[in-house]
Amino acid sequence: MDVIYVKRLVTLGITLILVGVLFLYKDDIVNSLHYISIKLGDDVTLTKNEYYRDYDFMFVQNTDNFSPKNIKDIYNIYYSVINSGSDNFSFYCPSEYKTCLDDVKDLAYNQELLSHINNFVHPFNSFKNIETKYNAYGKVSINITHAYTKEQIKLINDKVNQLESELMTNRNLSMVEKIKIYHDYIINNSKYDIDRSEHNIVNYSSDLAYGPLFEGYAICGGYTDLMALFLEKLNIKNYKVSSSNHVWNVVYLNGNWLNLDLTWDDPITDSGVDLIEYNFFLIYPSQLLKLEKNQHNYDANIYQELKI
Repeated sequence: MDVIYVKRLVTLGITLILVGVLFLYKDDIVNSLHYISIKLGDDVTLTKNEYYRDYDFMFVQNTDNFSPKNIKDIYNIYYSVINSGSDNFSFYCPSEYKTCLDDVKDLAYNQELLSHINNFVHPFNSFKNIETKYNAYGKVSINITHAYTKEQIKLINDKVNQLESELMTNRNLSMVEKIKIYHDYIINNSKYDIDRSEHNIVNYSSDLAYGPLFEGYAICGGYTDLMALFLEKLNIKNYKVSSSNHVWNVVYLNGNWLNLDLTWDDPITDSGVDLIEYNFFLIYPSQLLKLEKNQHNYDANIYQELKI
């Protein structure tokens, strides 16, 4: 028999044996690859930018453990990734957490809940769009498009720093007085963007801090983001609260979480006269719900600091 022919038969036989072994033990091989992926995931570190908030909330907390054991861990991973300012990040579902990918899918499809989680981060780290991809081996990849561009952040920071120098000349003011100065500045230098809120006509970046700061127009998102940036300058813990049709600030002051709603303190008048009010200035949750319940009907299971 030809030697070359024999070698070919041997090669073919070995190949068939290998294919058979791979098919027979495919589950074990997949599990091994899965295990390696998890181990690689254990070594993943999250890079944090200057806008990272190093404090936690009752609903979500920062974490450096990216091997989740339950749905709460997944919430914390997503929050930590968004809070870090990262554009993309990957982690791995461990094999012992049987429903991990199902829980990831549930969160990925729940844009309302993701938006609530987004409210707990610095405005410059908040997302405009968040996308989740996953594969059969348990790898989960998060891709984020941020709400603010680098150019906008530079312009806004320069303006906020300028205003801090101009407005905070008296260093003996109380924290409430300082917040009031910023509150009044925003309201006195911007108008509610009716065209956008009522007719979906977008002429300004009124949903972002850029709108009230540079264009003089804001909807609730613009008021809230700009106020949050001023609160950050004062080193005050804060986050945003949203209902189905509204968003506003909450502030941690003197051991209490208080509501601060600039949109409702900048009322639209029939005469067109600009007014500034203080009905929604640093008020307790019980006071807020007595004043107005329709637009301030928040989920206390998420914004647990505001439970009455």
